Amino acid sequence: MTTAHDFQATTIDGETQELSGYKGKVMLVVNTASKCGFTPQYEGLETLYERYADRGLVVLGFPCDQFGNQEPGDEEEIKSFCSLTYNVSFPMFAKVLVNGDDAHPLFAWLREEKAGLGGGDIKWNFTKFLIDPDGKVVQRYESTIKPEALAADIEGSLAG
Repeated sequence: MTTAHDFQATTIDGETQELSGYKGKVMLVVNTASKCGFTPQYEGLETLYERYADRGLVVLGFPCDQFGNQEPGDEEEIKSFCSLTYNVSFPMFAKVLVNGDDAHPLFAWLREEKAGLGGGDIKWNFTKFLIDPDGKVVQRYESTIKPEALAADIEGSLAG
């Protein structure tokens, strides 16, 4: 059975990261954008990361320019924006596509595992997927769900 640990992704610094390195951790995978109405969710994501990292949560940010050209910059610009504007300290990755034939394999799998409202495709930036320590998708949250609303589910996943 495929799990999130079977995938790899390129970090925002250009390194290959095996997601198997997060075995035993709860992952919150998010497609992000710097020029979106939901961009302030970076603050909530960072708060969750700071609150639960020592208990085993890791937030993984995947910039995506697939919705309204709201992530036009390159990786260096994205990294600088996230750091300077929202003090993001959780792992960020290189830009990806989340829908269509060229979608990153992780997101193609996530869409299959947890369809959203009206089908599998991701509808917008800041769609969030909660993944348990074994790499299985627990829940999908649409863009309108603020990160702070995930606290109880994260705590439940951390508790096992």
